[in-house]
This record gives sequence, structure tokens and C-alpha cells, in this order.
Amino acid sequence: MAKPQIAEKGGNRRIFALLNEYGQSHQNGTNKLIHWIAVPVIFWTIVALLWVIPVPESFQSVPYLNWATIALLLTVIYYAVLSWTLAIGMVLFTFLCFALIQLYSSAPPFGLALWQFAVGAFVIAWIFQFVGHKIEGKKPSFFKDVQFLLIGPAWLMSFLYRKLGLPI
Repeated sequence: MAKPQIAEKGGNRRIFALLNEYGQSHQNGTNKLIHWIAVPVIFWTIVALLWVIPVPESFQSVPYLNWATIALLLTVIYYAVLSWTLAIGMVLFTFLCFALIQLYSSAPPFGLALWQFAVGAFVIAWIFQFVGHKIEGKKPSFFKDVQFLLIGPAWLMSFLYRKLGLPI
């Protein structure tokens, strides 16, 4: 039986190749469900951890200029090279991450500093990811190519786009 492919409709052919290759190790329903939870959590935890790294004094005069915003600017550029439409979705998700960081920071619900909560969530989410791949019987894609760490969120976003009838 042929594996389902993400159909090319405009856009950069490279994004479709990457999404399809990523999808090859994400066929099992349980693994997919785990990824729908764990990938956004991992993305958020990385943003949160970068957010709390102290910045040089020269950054402090510019609101929101920190290591997270710099890293995410580069990440969005990467997505834009692959698909400007997916890049827009990732920018929106990035803003959601920023809002959740602000919300957590304003009243930490677990008595943990942001970085402590983010480290714990990061570890737990990765454990689930590896459990999902054990169930799938295939290694995570990033073992083959580290750029798949960035393709995972785009892969999920591409499902939302298709559901909404938006171009990838």
C-alpha cells in the first residue's frame, strides 16, 4: 500500500519533499497523536528557555529583543524560504508561544520559574516522542537530518492548512 503524500499545489517543491519524508516515519495513529501534543510543547519550551537567557545591555533598550526573538526570526526566515504561507502560520504560532510565556511569567501556576517548568515539559515531551517512535517502529526523522527538528512543526501546520483549504 502506498504511503499518503502531501500533494503539491504551488509553493516550493522542497517543502513538499520534506513534509512527505517526515511523514514516512509518522504513519501510526498513536505516534501522530503524540506528535500533535509533544511537538508544540517542545517548540514552546525551546522558545521559553531562549526567552529567559540573559541578554546584553544593548538589547534591553529594544522591547522583546532577546535570544528567543532572534532565534525565531531566523526560524521564520527558514520557513519562508520553504513556504511563505507556512511561515505566516508559524509566525502566528510564535505569537501564541510569546503570549503563553507572558501568561506563565505573570503568575507561575506551579511555583516554578519559567525555565524550570520549560525544562520539565521539554523532557516529558521528548520521552513521549520517543515512545511514539517506538510504537511506530521507526527512528525520528532528525536522526537522519537535523533540519527535521524544524519540519515537525511545519508538518503539523500543513495538516491544519489542508483542513482549512489554505495553500502550503
